[in-house]
Amino acid sequence: MFTDRLASGTALLALLATGGDCMADTAPGETVIVTATRTEIPLKDAIVPVTVITRENIELSLATDLAELLRFEAGIDIGRNGGPGQSTSIFLRGSESNHTLVLIDGVRINPGTVGGAAIQHIAPEVIERIEIVKGARSALFGTDAIGGVINIITRRAKDAFVEGSLESGSFDTRSGNLSGGNRGNNGEFGVTLNWQSTDGYPPHADSSIERGYENLSASLYTSRRLKSGDISIRHWQTSGMVEYLDFFLAPVDQDFDNTTTALELNTNFPNSGISKLIVASMQDDISQNQSDDFVSSKRLSVDWQYTHALANHTLTGGLVAITEDAASLSYGSGFEETTTVRAAFAQDQWSRGRHKAFAAVRLTDHETFGKHTTWNAEYAFDISNSWTLNAGLGHAFRAPDATDRFGFGGNVDLNPELADEAQFGLRYTSGTGHSVDIEVYRNDIDDLIDFDLQAFELRNIASAEIRGAQLSYEYRGDGFVFRTELVKQRADNAFTGERLLRRAEETASLSYTRDIGAHRLGLSIIASGDREDYAGVRLAGYVLANLTGQIRLNGSWALNARIENLLDSDYQTAENYQMQQRGAFVELRYRWN
Repeated sequence: MFTDRLASGTALLALLATGGDCMADTAPGETVIVTATRTEIPLKDAIVPVTVITRENIELSLATDLAELLRFEAGIDIGRNGGPGQSTSIFLRGSESNHTLVLIDGVRINPGTVGGAAIQHIAPEVIERIEIVKGARSALFGTDAIGGVINIITRRAKDAFVEGSLESGSFDTRSGNLSGGNRGNNGEFGVTLNWQSTDGYPPHADSSIERGYENLSASLYTSRRLKSGDISIRHWQTSGMVEYLDFFLAPVDQDFDNTTTALELNTNFPNSGISKLIVASMQDDISQNQSDDFVSSKRLSVDWQYTHALANHTLTGGLVAITEDAASLSYGSGFEETTTVRAAFAQDQWSRGRHKAFAAVRLTDHETFGKHTTWNAEYAFDISNSWTLNAGLGHAFRAPDATDRFGFGGNVDLNPELADEAQFGLRYTSGTGHSVDIEVYRNDIDDLIDFDLQAFELRNIASAEIRGAQLSYEYRGDGFVFRTELVKQRADNAFTGERLLRRAEETASLSYTRDIGAHRLGLSIIASGDREDYAGVRLAGYVLANLTGQIRLNGSWALNARIENLLDSDYQTAENYQMQQRGAFVELRYRWN
């Protein structure tokens, strides 16, 4: 299965990559993002809050999955049912775990069966950078983008390179990575393979049974320059096996397989017009090994947009068509459903003098729920060369997934969950390396889906009020970077005033990296307040610290090391599920270019 797809993808790479070189480079030192507006813009021009995790940050972290990369970002709460490979949830800005849209190279990977993306299976080795856009973004990307969007950009070749690494550490953890690629005048190509295996540790506090994890990931990419544009093909896949404990604490395991494949055609027209067409498929499969139970989600999407730049405006419009198949079997009962979605969107980026604005509107025609309009409106004003005010409003939604409608307690008459968000910000950037961001946000979510114990089914009976503020400070000095963030938020049930589950009200994070000659040292700390869990349980707050280091042995070889949970904190992000105690990991890395 995995090897057959990999062989097909490699053959396609070889076919398209003949002739070698790619698109023009961006300006040196300029960070360019695509997620905030669906178009390439400099990070400094984004009106809404955007965080970028770079390849350099990823390599130094020695993180084993996407969740480990995200957990030190203030404003993101991670709920995890134990160790590697176990079920993991994202709570972005206090929203629900299925209110964060996760993309891989712009392709949606949230399944149509259970809502939240399987971030615990995404290997950092295949990632070039991560763009985190905070706030409602349904006008740009449709359903699920209530709390924000996380877009994972896979590895790209800046020039010819070959890279490999071997890692070993606590809990009999082993991993290996091999990457390579080339870039030239006519196109580019790249391949990344990553393997992980660990014996793990007991995930449940009431059991001493260790549960392991295996994961084989691949990312393949190739592009070819055409006369008036370029064509590219991308493929990402991860598959493996997760051991866990069932409800009765019996040892069981399941196989998983997640893939995305995308064909992208970019065409440049005279007078600053660009057409982008993406045809993509996604598959998310889980099968139990002790029974016939499974869940499967398959999606085929066609996404076309046209962007035209004028003197002060950048206009974008497009069409989206999606067909999604969802199937499940659990304890002898299941479903198999097909859903179609059609959407049209338009947006305008306007800039003049010290003013910037962004407006977007999207009309979604969902086969099950009918038509719904979502929108964003944002404005920024440069008070001076250093200070910028910004404000934004947004209306977003989440369509109930197939499990909400047809699973246990399902209800085919559910309506979409609706959100109205407002945010305000003040940014300061000096010419001496200092920067400050102040963000204040509010999100009111109506028609939340909750279980009605009297009717014994899911209904739109809940609402949420989220109020929060974040203060960020960063200083880039000579050979070091210091960053700290503070978040204070309330995420409450709008009817009862009770706190929403598994979200901390206070979070503080700190990161520090220091270059010591050719070597590097890093320290990451996050302090999280207490959080509520099911049945009135309160999980204690905790402090987590990681220490990382990189020793350059020569121009090609490097030795990386990480001490996980440096303070050996005993903490939980989900009731009765243990998180990792202190551990140590070492990696030997080679790179030629």
